[in-house]
Amino acid sequence: MEWSIQEVAKKAGTTSRTLRHYGERGLLEPSRIGANGYRYYDQAALVRLQRILLLRELGLSLPAIAEVLKGQRDPSAALRTHLLLLEQERERVGRQIEAVRTTLHKTEKGEELMAEEVFDGFDHTRYEQEVTERWGRAAYEKGDRWWRSLDAEGKKAFLDEQTGIARDFAQAVRDGLAAGSDEVQAITRRQIAWLSATTTPTKEYVIGLGRMYVDDPRFTANYDKHGEGTAVLVRDAMAVYAERNL
Repeated sequence: MEWSIQEVAKKAGTTSRTLRHYGERGLLEPSRIGANGYRYYDQAALVRLQRILLLRELGLSLPAIAEVLKGQRDPSAALRTHLLLLEQERERVGRQIEAVRTTLHKTEKGEELMAEEVFDGFDHTRYEQEVTERWGRAAYEKGDRWWRSLDAEGKKAFLDEQTGIARDFAQAVRDGLAAGSDEVQAITRRQIAWLSATTTPTKEYVIGLGRMYVDDPRFTANYDKHGEGTAVLVRDAMAVYAERNL
């Protein structure tokens, strides 16, 4: 069974122009092109489009999506990964919604708030297993102790600093600056200094972390929400910094 480009666009809530653009970028080829020039898509193409749309929902840029699709040849395995990410995100957002509801209710009633209620859903420990597997238990425990030692103002300042760094990387992408340029390396030094608050960055750590910013859809989305291609520049800039300085 197959569907025309107009049918697919309508069912997916997108446009024929977008589907053609995906084709031009090598993300979604039609299963065939009819004698009338119309593009047609089979079931495999629809499954691939679903993966593309899921990754877009996670905030990934088209170049990052291309990298993910290239590395995930098994559609079923890829969809299981996406499903897990979506379920984790749904659970986290659900907890945040309840936290905001509780905060609103108690604020309106003049009741005392508990810190655990306010920040439920904003839990850095959800990365505990991943950090432990990648860099060891000691690395996680060091970072965890440091994070818990901060007060609410300190935590906000730390996160705001990273947001500023990410925005500057995004601006560098828009300005067409190279990863090894003085301007981008200055931003990268701030990134490394920011990382140094919780660990001692080694050459291998910095290069590996930079790759993860592109390979892991969650981290790519965190950077590319500021501008398409930001995560790729961060990865390349960190690799350059590590080779030159570590």
